[in-house]
Amino acid sequence: MSSVIRILGIDPGSGATGWGVVECEGARLAYVGSGVIRPTRGLGHAQKLSIIFSALKGLIEVYHPDEAAVEETFVNASPRDALVLGQARGVCLLAPAEAGLDVAEYAANTVKKSVVGKGHADKSQIAAMVKVLLPKCEAPAADEADALAVAICHAHHAGMRRLERAS
Repeated sequence: MSSVIRILGIDPGSGATGWGVVECEGARLAYVGSGVIRPTRGLGHAQKLSIIFSALKGLIEVYHPDEAAVEETFVNASPRDALVLGQARGVCLLAPAEAGLDVAEYAANTVKKSVVGKGHADKSQIAAMVKVLLPKCEAPAADEADALAVAICHAHHAGMRRLERAS
């Protein structure tokens, strides 16, 4: 008998942090909820990080996930942009960890390969496959689809780890 695992997937960003919650029971996935945390433009960086952290804590209280997964960031931009994104990612790791959740991290290519089948898929391909895998999800925004893809990736990888431990 298989138990249901609820997973919070997070796609970090300082301007838009995507989140998605899925339930996994064996090989079956079910959509629970998703959205995007968008701090108000013009706020200071620390205030934006605080909003992201508080919003994630609130989502954890509402959805009661069992596990969380966060996408690792790959930045081709300036060192400053990399630092800002890294700080947002740190907040995205901290909120579920502080709530006592196990937090997994996945490279963007791993997420794309798990969901689309190739590591260099574009955002429209990810959104399309998320819609196929989670039909109850309305057309998700890009950050939302990416977060759901992180949760789906975790469901696939964590399921394999659970099977390995059980045998």
